[in-house]
Amino acid sequence: MPSPTGPWPPAPPALARRGAVTLAVAALSGALGPAALVPLALAPAAQAQAQATAPATSSVAASSVSLAQVNALIARGDAAAAAGNLPEARKFYDQARDLTRGLLGWYRDLSGSFRGLDARIPREMDQKGRETLETLANINLRLAAVFRRLNQPEVAVPLLVEVVKVMTPTSDQGRKAYQTLVEIGFAGTPYTAGQLTPGS
Repeated sequence: MPSPTGPWPPAPPALARRGAVTLAVAALSGALGPAALVPLALAPAAQAQAQATAPATSSVAASSVSLAQVNALIARGDAAAAAGNLPEARKFYDQARDLTRGLLGWYRDLSGSFRGLDARIPREMDQKGRETLETLANINLRLAAVFRRLNQPEVAVPLLVEVVKVMTPTSDQGRKAYQTLVEIGFAGTPYTAGQLTPGS
């Protein structure tokens, strides 16, 4: 039997490999934390599951994050609505609305980040934001029209109220949205600013 201070016989190859793996895992655990211990063999399956469960709008946003992509989705929604396929029209309008709201947030964030550093960038982002906000109002009006045709005017109310809020009642979109609210019975007082009416 070897002495406590003398050399021990080499470990069997399988045991040596197991020890090396254990030491490597321990080193990774210390450097990267517990999340690093996820088995590599599960990575492809986890990736496939994540792709399968990702929101439908993520593929839209990833393909082309721009106002041009929003307009393309609106055009597809318009074609579906003209053909009487209202569920399909709603799907495209919803996708366009989601992407538009994302664009608004990103333009706002960039504008704030560069404010005081380079005035050109906030000016560009603010201009893009105004154009995108107008597009959002137009999408809301289209969605509201779809819901009215589907006999779901109550679902159109928040969309129309948002148009009045973001575009103001004096804009064309705001006037049209409020008029629609009057037509469906949500509001009862017509907005007649700039028009002479009896008793005004």
